[in-house]
Amino acid sequence: MDTPAEVLVVDDDPMVAEVVTAYLTRAGLRVRRAADGPSALASAEAHLPDLVVLDLMLPGLDGFEVYRRIRELGPVPVIMLTARGTEGDRVRGLELGADDYVTKPFSPRELVLRARSVLRRAHPVPVEPAEAPPVPPTRTIGDLTLDAAGRRAVKAGEPLTLTGREFDLLAFFAEHPGQVFTRTELLQHVWGWEFGDESTVTVHVRRLREKVEDDPHCPRLIVTVWGVGYRFDPGPDAAATPAEGGDP
Repeated sequence: MDTPAEVLVVDDDPMVAEVVTAYLTRAGLRVRRAADGPSALASAEAHLPDLVVLDLMLPGLDGFEVYRRIRELGPVPVIMLTARGTEGDRVRGLELGADDYVTKPFSPRELVLRARSVLRRAHPVPVEPAEAPPVPPTRTIGDLTLDAAGRRAVKAGEPLTLTGREFDLLAFFAEHPGQVFTRTELLQHVWGWEFGDESTVTVHVRRLREKVEDDPHCPRLIVTVWGVGYRFDPGPDAAATPAEGGDP
């Protein structure tokens, strides 16, 4: 990105908003603030930011509703920020498609690292042509076709609607068929986190199965290895080859 990324911080606690703003600004990001749901929507409608840091407990409209309406404006990444610590809230946020979830009290430095990670994936830095790596091939796995360069996935001729993180997870699995990865390892390889909530992986695997499996309740492609993690199993008749042209 030629100009610093712009972050919309939505929190009705002035102290939290001030601290978050200070740390993000110090990290070289531009920051706008909103203290309630309606003003957050108005700000996003006027100019869609590159990232939203969104508190769930807001006056006017709650964070879940604000999230849904902002996502209708465009594919802006969202980090949910809340005092709620129950797994149900985390799962609900992730199932809606949130890119990350940070629970109060939190480390502002950790939030900056999470924000940078999300922004890197949403806005990858272009590589100079002389340094560009070979374009990865399109992979065909049974009736699933994965175009890594175009970030497109098709199943049985029908395009799949995947979030950025879902595509990254699917691409990583496809690159490592037959290997078992723990949720911690997937956080490191796909999310780029050295630490984090492993339920993030659980939710994304479940959502990805709903889109790529014939029967998500009996997955055959993304297999659970009980007590360990997940394995991508294309099967003997569906090996991942270049094409022409339940939770633990």
